[in-house]
Amino acid sequence: MSENATKNGKKRFDLSKVTRKDVLQFAMDNAIFLVLFVLMFVIIIIDPRFVSLKNFTNILTQASTRTIFALGVGTIIVAKGTDLSLGRQVGIAAVISASLLQGADYAYRMYPDLPVLPVFVPILLVMLVTASFSFLNGIVVAKFKVDPFIATLGMMVIVYGVNSIYYDRPPYGAQPIGGLDPRFANVAQGYFQFGEVLIPYLVLYAIAAVVFMWFLWNKTRFGKNLFAVGGNSEAAAVSGVNVSKMLIMIYVLAGLLYGLGGSLEAARIGSATNNTGNMYELDAIAACIVGGLSFSGGIGSIAGIVTGVLIFQVIAYGLSFIGVNPYLQFIIKGLIIITAVAIDNRKYIKRK
Repeated sequence: MSENATKNGKKRFDLSKVTRKDVLQFAMDNAIFLVLFVLMFVIIIIDPRFVSLKNFTNILTQASTRTIFALGVGTIIVAKGTDLSLGRQVGIAAVISASLLQGADYAYRMYPDLPVLPVFVPILLVMLVTASFSFLNGIVVAKFKVDPFIATLGMMVIVYGVNSIYYDRPPYGAQPIGGLDPRFANVAQGYFQFGEVLIPYLVLYAIAAVVFMWFLWNKTRFGKNLFAVGGNSEAAAVSGVNVSKMLIMIYVLAGLLYGLGGSLEAARIGSATNNTGNMYELDAIAACIVGGLSFSGGIGSIAGIVTGVLIFQVIAYGLSFIGVNPYLQFIIKGLIIITAVAIDNRKYIKRK
């Protein structure tokens, strides 16, 4: 048996054969993760209290709705698209669901005469609303061949306008929609307790969404066609895939996830305004790219999306935990996004 082989015949990793080029290639391919881990290391050095069960639970709770959003936009990215309207769709979902699920005894109810509704009814309603906006996104992209960036940018502005008109309704005008029904608040703020460990309901919803999307991506014809369209839409069309229909379905699916996540976000925060969800699209898209999805299309995994969301959320929470200026946090996030996209483009150019 050779020196570099194991008993079962497999070769061992020979460190002596690793070249400087290999190290540089590894560093470049994993640069964004190295940067993020360095930031994590610095955060822990500055305040070791960051490593605690409570902080870990808080991070998972905040990451749960972000995961649902990222699953939606990540599906669009795999199809070689993007969705800048995500944040505003989350906002309108939050505002509508909150307005319909205020406590019956709250003095500033938007609809004072509205009977108490089952919690799931407004949630399903806003999912249909956001799915409708996303359906329009899909129509514009698939049928009118408008670039997804432009199409969803326009929809972002439209949704914000619609949401602001709805939000600024008499008699109380533009004030935060609070006083949520305790049943609705408990949907997101409740938890299971096992000894000293608290498992938030939000984490369970996120896990359910992840499992559903993993199955959809990996075990269905929809998933097969998704990667086919993202990899080469012309070849997919030749092989019998209805590309236009597929794109519309992808956007509608994303819209359903935005509506669900937006409702849960309103319940988690305990209120909603027309600015709820602002800039969420950047965090979700950045998390997808950090997690290995490519704007070139046809590349990505559910595990990558979850990993990207968790890493991004850990960094965001950690920076706040050690008291980094919120404006500086925007700069750091922006640099991470630029770095992630630059690395993604470099990989794509190399493949070509």
